[in-house]
Amino acid sequence: MVFVPEYWHWLVLGMALIVIEIFLPSFTILWFGLGAIVAGVLLWIFPDLSFTLQLIVWAVASIAFTVAWFKVFKPKMTDKTTAGISHEAALGEVGLVIRPPVNTQRGMVRFTLPVVGNDEWEFVCEDTVLVGDKVIIQEISGNTLVVSKQGI
Repeated sequence: MVFVPEYWHWLVLGMALIVIEIFLPSFTILWFGLGAIVAGVLLWIFPDLSFTLQLIVWAVASIAFTVAWFKVFKPKMTDKTTAGISHEAALGEVGLVIRPPVNTQRGMVRFTLPVVGNDEWEFVCEDTVLVGDKVIIQEISGNTLVVSKQGI
């Protein structure tokens, strides 16, 4: 008895590989799964494809997806936040006070986008600020921001 793969065999293989990717941190099996789905769809459209051609389609599609990910899509998904930028670029960013400074305890401010790698920072401020006030970064001093109240 000769095994003749049907289009749904490729689709099941593709879905199984994609599901396996959920449990593995490698982020490589996904492309083989998508390649198997491409082979299955192509076999569904052209049911007379030889098994050798099906394997070639699977390999080429898998390689194409992998190359496209690393050369085209992944570089475009670089961090668009202000994480890792110079501290001069963070000056002037506006954040929301989530804990005001009390006595010698520093306050806490949250930014919608991370600033220099973090979205919450301790801060000191010469102005009196309350929870919900907006503050602007004036300086970064070590692990603490020097801020002023917005609108003053």
